[in-house]
Amino acid sequence: MKLRIYEIADTEEIMKLFYDTVPEVNIHDYTREKVDAWAPANMDIDVWMKGLVSKFTYVAEDQGKIIGFGELEANGHIDRFYCHKDFQRKGIGKKILEQLESKAKSLKIEKLFVEASITAKPFFESQSFIVVKQQQVERRGQKLINFIMEKSI
Repeated sequence: MKLRIYEIADTEEIMKLFYDTVPEVNIHDYTREKVDAWAPANMDIDVWMKGLVSKFTYVAEDQGKIIGFGELEANGHIDRFYCHKDFQRKGIGKKILEQLESKAKSLKIEKLFVEASITAKPFFESQSFIVVKQQQVERRGQKLINFIMEKSI
């Protein structure tokens, strides 16, 4: 596995990873209606491209296939952070997070924060993030629970 900076040509594969992973992995913690609202079939590639390029986005790649990605904003917010459904619990998320932390340190960011799903919360806890608060966010008319978590670096 190698980590590298996002390239525009990665966008469709990243979107597919997201679309294929959320319904399979997060279905254990959210209803079908909620995961369908979270990862809809009609995602806009231009919106994704603008989002991915506007952040410090890293992709994990294995034999030419994208198996995970994570986005860091200049204020320390970790936005989208996903590992492919077939590559869960293999250390990929940890490697991506280490890269984001390294980048944050180089930018003199002292605290990272994330809005972690119920599913992702244990991973971030295992990486020394603490829950600040639970919240509800709305996606396409569905209310989803997630957790604002932070970590000093």
